[in-house]
Amino acid sequence: MTDAVAKAADLLKGHRDSIDRLDAILVYTLAERFAHTQAVGRLKAEHDLPPSDPTREAAQIERLEDLAKRADLDPDFAKAFLNFIIQEVIRHHKKHQE
Repeated sequence: MTDAVAKAADLLKGHRDSIDRLDAILVYTLAERFAHTQAVGRLKAEHDLPPSDPTREAAQIERLEDLAKRADLDPDFAKAFLNFIIQEVIRHHKKHQE
C-alpha cells in the first residue's frame, strides 16, 4: 500500500467515523423531538384540538429553510425533510384522537 493510499484510507475512516457519530445524534435528536410531539398530540386530543396546525407548520418550514440556507444545506432538501416529519407527527396526533 502506498503512502497516498494509506493516507486516503485514514481520511476515509475519519469521515465514516464522523458520519456514524452524526447518524447517532440524528436518531437520538429525532427520538427526543417525537417524544415532545407525542406529548403535544396527547394534549391536543385531551382538549379536542385539531391534529394539524397549518399556520405553525408553514412558519416552521420557513424557519427551517432559513436555517438550511445559513448552514449551507439545500433548502429544498430541508423543506422535504421537515414535511416528512410533520406528516408523521400529524399521523401520530390523529392516532391520539381515535
